[in-house]
Amino acid sequence: MAKICRREFAVGLAAFSVLGFKGRIAFAGPPGLPLGLQLYSVRQQMGEDFEGTLAAVAAAGYTVVEAASLPKKDAGGIRAALDRAGLRCVSAHHSFNDLHARFDEIVDYDQQLGVHFIICASPGHRNPPATPVPFTLDDWHYNADRFNEMGATLAARGIRFGYHNHVPEFAITEGKIPYFELLRLTDPKKVTFELDCGWAVVAGMKPAEIMKNHPHRITMLHVKDFKLQSALTDAHDAKVTELGQGSIDYRPIFAEAAHSQHIEYTFVEQEAFDMPWKDSLKIDADYMRKWNSL
Repeated sequence: MAKICRREFAVGLAAFSVLGFKGRIAFAGPPGLPLGLQLYSVRQQMGEDFEGTLAAVAAAGYTVVEAASLPKKDAGGIRAALDRAGLRCVSAHHSFNDLHARFDEIVDYDQQLGVHFIICASPGHRNPPATPVPFTLDDWHYNADRFNEMGATLAARGIRFGYHNHVPEFAITEGKIPYFELLRLTDPKKVTFELDCGWAVVAGMKPAEIMKNHPHRITMLHVKDFKLQSALTDAHDAKVTELGQGSIDYRPIFAEAAHSQHIEYTFVEQEAFDMPWKDSLKIDADYMRKWNSL
């Protein structure tokens, strides 16, 4: 057998890796992951025709989903409907208040769905006020402590705990940015993060930089698009649209996701529709699938 020099071996290995990676991307959404949908996208449709909605989600090409706003049905019935549609529920969203009040009940329910992740999708106050007020830095520190506790409990049951951002996490609070405080104060072995790229951009952040600077903490992404004004003064000024039709450039985000190799799931979230919803979901799915050729 002819000897192969170290350089030739390295070049061959690199070529094999690139081809293998491109093959995975062509098969699914970036970065070579199953095509996922956050079911909050179809919350109204699920309430009207649950099984029909799941069938349409699968027909658009999605294979994994993240639970939110599910109909009031027992977990066995939800799981059976997902199975019939050929969908896997790998993650579930809950508010801090629900997790605080019904933690064991929620975990039991979600385990029956087959989730790998339980995600807190909103923060809570240390001392809940009678009327809504901004979160203090102490509130955010309280959340970090509770996340560590929830994460430790879930880890013992084979589920990972994570946190999902909106906009307030990036508002400077008493000289600190809460999102980075959560990253600093939570235990990486107990708490992971699902970065909502769309809301992070609305907040003036660069998701690719967050992922690069915290490569082991971000394991899931929410992918959505907005039509943004040149100078936003309020998150409500961001108009939801389909992927590729708004202002967000996902090229650096997906490039960093592919480079990091720590992203396990990406979920499209279409928070509102201004066209027939099935058409909207297909546009989003096609956008995710085409990324290997951009």
